[in-house]
Amino acid sequence: MAKKTVASLQTSSKRLSKAIKMVKSPKSGAYTFVESIMDPTAVDAFLAKK
Repeated sequence: MAKKTVASLQTSSKRLSKAIKMVKSPKSGAYTFVESIMDPTAVDAFLAKK
């Protein structure tokens, strides 16, 4: 049975989330993935930003 490697990221008393966004390159047209570890309240702003 497979296990999730990143269920939740916690360091001491801070709770963090990992957000992964797919971004299209204007030069080649290929898609790349941008990963960021941040506070859960900032995830929506990160995903909405182009």
